[in-house]
Amino acid sequence: MNYSKTEQQMNTILNYQSDQLNKIRRPDMSKVETCISESEELLRSLGYGTELEKVKNTPNVSKEKTIIQVPTWEQLCTEAEQVVGTHCRLESIFTEEELQSNQQFIRQLNKDYNRIHQLDRYDISISAAAGLLAAAVDILLVGIPQKSKNKIKAGSLADFIRAKFDEVFPEDEMEKLAHSKVSKVSFDAQDNRHVPEDKRVVGLSSYYHRLLSLGHDPLLGFLFGVYDILNGTMTTIDKNGRFVSQVMKNYADRKETDIFAALAKQVIHFKSDITTSMGLPVPLMGLFNLLQFGTIGEEEQTIAEIVQGMYFEGYDFIHFCSMSLPVMLTEVIVRIGYAYKRMREGNKIKESIPFSTDRDRHPKLATMLFLAHSGAAAINAGKIYFTKNPMAINYPQWIAFAKYSYMQLKWILLKKPKAREDYILGKIDQELFEAYRQTDAVFDEFSNDHRLLFG
Repeated sequence: MNYSKTEQQMNTILNYQSDQLNKIRRPDMSKVETCISESEELLRSLGYGTELEKVKNTPNVSKEKTIIQVPTWEQLCTEAEQVVGTHCRLESIFTEEELQSNQQFIRQLNKDYNRIHQLDRYDISISAAAGLLAAAVDILLVGIPQKSKNKIKAGSLADFIRAKFDEVFPEDEMEKLAHSKVSKVSFDAQDNRHVPEDKRVVGLSSYYHRLLSLGHDPLLGFLFGVYDILNGTMTTIDKNGRFVSQVMKNYADRKETDIFAALAKQVIHFKSDITTSMGLPVPLMGLFNLLQFGTIGEEEQTIAEIVQGMYFEGYDFIHFCSMSLPVMLTEVIVRIGYAYKRMREGNKIKESIPFSTDRDRHPKLATMLFLAHSGAAAINAGKIYFTKNPMAINYPQWIAFAKYSYMQLKWILLKKPKAREDYILGKIDQELFEAYRQTDAVFDEFSNDHRLLFG
């Protein structure tokens, strides 16, 4: 082991002082108390009991304090190096039994730390139950969307959510809003009639323009859509994966100069499109047009073609919201179960509220969520395999699984070793501070009877 200069000096001094202590021949004091007692009994038997009590009760006569010269650190280092050299190791001041005891202590601290983060059978049961229930809701209630006569049908829960969207955003009102100037945006072109040949967007149509235009993406729209509104442009990724950004001269009157006005127009346009027959795409769905590879299924389609077909069949933003409910259910079950268990273990309500996945405050929560989402994602993978239908993919579930997998992997590979080291060093520091406290107490007691001169 390579020691720093200060550490090597400390090792040298500790070895030197240990060597000096071992050379001290201490008298056997085991029978002193017995001898004193026997002497007192003898004096009392001879009639000197009164004198003995007077002597015992006589206060100590103060005497002049002995002067002790305390060497400086440099002097102590020089003295120690002359006796034991400069290549001492800390382990050499311990016996073999003491070294084994130290190793056992470290191993026990490792076990204690692992126990803090290790899931018990109740934690695993909560996670498994959450994953299974979420998967059951996804299979039985969310279902797989199917388009028929401009209507999209899926499971009962998905149909209920879609009906609620139609109720909140009535068709006649949305139709009026769509034709209103306040919702008109530059990136809403539905064909290539007004664009130059080199700027043609392959696949641009009334069916696919919202999938190809990044301004219609529920997330990317707040970046690309607002940018397009401010600049009178349209930013797209066409069906062949080609990125196209062009100025829409025929939509020049749809520009805005104020960013807040552009943002407001973006939100209004989202509102007007959300319940249309070819509604808003799933967040980030347009980026899948870049994935121009793969030979999937009997028709050997690319990933981009599969996603485009999914959107055409009704895999839209409203269905995304329906698929999100089982994922939210997983979060709720795990967090409530975790909080209840923590309170049953005697923790305060404030300490049991599982809003944060910080492992210092809630050591097991992130692992439980990872386990629950892993189970739900695995069942969804089985659903996809047996149905052979990409529409069965629960996109929000896989996003949650990816998020918690990343967090878990980062924790295991990067954060946990450092956190375990900090935990062990913290426990050792507690022992060290207690040793310092005792040493200071002994030194203070010693210095009361001596005059210390430093340097």
